[in-house]
Amino acid sequence: MRIEVDDLSRPQVHALLTEHLEDMHATSPAESVHALDLSGLSGPDVTVWTVWDVNTLWGIAALKELDPEHGELKSMRTSAEARGRGVASSLLVHVLDDARRRGYVRVSLETGTQDYFAAARRLYVRHGFVECPPFADYVLDPSSTFFSLSL
Repeated sequence: MRIEVDDLSRPQVHALLTEHLEDMHATSPAESVHALDLSGLSGPDVTVWTVWDVNTLWGIAALKELDPEHGELKSMRTSAEARGRGVASSLLVHVLDDARRRGYVRVSLETGTQDYFAAARRLYVRHGFVECPPFADYVLDPSSTFFSLSL
């Protein structure tokens, strides 16, 4: 398993991001979908990592800088064939380690409340995230739940 910073140029990455956005729109009301598209992930305040097994893309995650001490986890996604192999956990640890190197004191995230997102919520809690109020520009929304981790 190889984790690397990604420039978002490869077709496999585009396909996984498209799948991610399609699933977000299929499971959440449009106003509650906060996943970034390719242009949003290409911003100067966002770093994207991908996980590879040789030439097979296993997952993606991004970290958006909200301010010099606070980052937001975005676009966390594991391919169907990689699920259950510890890929998401390894990628999350990698991103959190980078957040610590940057000097962040907190990483937060938004995810869905629907059953579809239950595995993601369990992953975040296993890694020490706790529920928190909306942060940044988010507002209370019955389709969203918010988590934060003090680093």
